[in-house]
Amino acid sequence: MPQVRAPAVVRCHEHLPDLATASQVYCGLVEGGIDRVRDIPYSAGAAAKNIERQMEWDPAMEKRTASVTRTTTETKITLKLDLEGAGQCRVSTSMGFLDHMLTLFAVHGRFDLELQAKGDLWVDQHHTVEDIGICLGQAFSRALGERKGIRRYGQKTVPMDEALASVVVDLSNRSYLIYQVPKLGEKVGEFELQLVPEFFRAFAQNAGATLHINVPYGENTHHVVEAIFKAWGRAMHEACGLEPGVDAIPSTKGVL
Repeated sequence: MPQVRAPAVVRCHEHLPDLATASQVYCGLVEGGIDRVRDIPYSAGAAAKNIERQMEWDPAMEKRTASVTRTTTETKITLKLDLEGAGQCRVSTSMGFLDHMLTLFAVHGRFDLELQAKGDLWVDQHHTVEDIGICLGQAFSRALGERKGIRRYGQKTVPMDEALASVVVDLSNRSYLIYQVPKLGEKVGEFELQLVPEFFRAFAQNAGATLHINVPYGENTHHVVEAIFKAWGRAMHEACGLEPGVDAIPSTKGVL
């Protein structure tokens, strides 16, 4: 009898769409109830169980998405996030500059993001900007789950003409913000620039993230903030990325 090699460990997310298909593949080695590899009686059910044992857990098999809704007397926000996206973004906050920045973040981070926000802008922009940061942070925390297999750390430096921004991320489930940025003007368009650090503080607290944002130099306010959001998106993409073949939580404590 010609020798038939036993199947290697099957990673279902790479080769097989589901357990039933895996069973069919394995049962190709079974004829008439006889395992051609071991020459013993065998059944399709046994083949399925064998495949199930051989399937290895991989974090890439789990969808990393989240939805958040926040309704208060000041704001109403709905948000959907997909960490495995392609940078598709639909954002409406009634603040054109913030829409632009969040779109840059999603595109450079390769996150799919849907965001609708309404707030008491007749008071000022603070409540709405802060609550958007809260919701986006909560969405990342939920989508990351136990944070198994993630790289955890991300670091990117991005230029925008004369401005240079560096963002370092640690998805440690501990929140901290370092924001060292040259003094900016009061507004870009109608957007209040003092709210940029407030946004990142709300995000860090709710995402369980440590953020270090540093801008060593830059003159044009728009360029400075744009470089920050692009660097943040790329650093988050790196930190949220999955380490190939790793299913452990990236901490010696065993939990984040």
